[in-house]
Amino acid sequence: MKKLVLHLLLLFAAVTFIYPFLWMTSASLKPAFEATSLSLFSSNFTFRNYVTVFQKIPIARALLNSTIVAGCTTVSVIFFSSLVGYALAKLRFKGRETVFSIILITMMIPGQLTLIPLYTFIVKLGWVDSYAGLIAPWMISAMGILIFRQTFVSIPNDLIEAARIEGASELKILTRIFWPLSKPAMVTVGIITFMNTWNEVLWPMMVVREQTMMTMPQMIAMFAVGGQAGGEIGVELAASMFLVIPLVIAYVFFQRYFIEGIASTGIKG
Repeated sequence: MKKLVLHLLLLFAAVTFIYPFLWMTSASLKPAFEATSLSLFSSNFTFRNYVTVFQKIPIARALLNSTIVAGCTTVSVIFFSSLVGYALAKLRFKGRETVFSIILITMMIPGQLTLIPLYTFIVKLGWVDSYAGLIAPWMISAMGILIFRQTFVSIPNDLIEAARIEGASELKILTRIFWPLSKPAMVTVGIITFMNTWNEVLWPMMVVREQTMMTMPQMIAMFAVGGQAGGEIGVELAASMFLVIPLVIAYVFFQRYFIEGIASTGIKG
């Protein structure tokens, strides 16, 4: 009975979480007069809302921009954060623990406090309306450093010593030994970074003004707030689906590594 009750509760929780996404998908395929219905089914499903999105805004260009920005940011965060995590976990140098403590402290600083200094810096560099302005400020992550550091600490030092005896450099030790042994951590950092970057709207709003450089969240926000959607909820949801689907696909394929990475580093929430 206890297992039955537990499974029923988990089933209820699963339905509660998945229903909004299913409703969003269904509503994006319904005509305007049915879009607000709570039912998931309709005899009038149509792709007209998606056609309207493609006709009114350059959604394909925004999708390309978001893919470039999120992809480059994710790769750079994995590379640079793993470098720092390796140094903090396996290299001996004066002030190592102090540096780690400072990194942890930066995680408690609200991101909004750094937006104005970052924006001023980007303007002085002339990176407004450019990929550099969207990517450069987020190329390393304190959370990524923490996850890699916690993962690398658990890897035996004997592997490092053996590699050094063979003449391997520290970079080769990281890429040839530590990366293959830390796939869950890499996937965890990658998914978190990709999701955060993909969904970011405030920073692109600050540094991008040209429509051809807008990312998906920015384009969709301008589309809905600017009135181009005509107040039709089905059209707005159709545009939002382009933002949601890549994240769902990424998580479905990498969820096993993601959960394993969170569990192995002792970071939850």
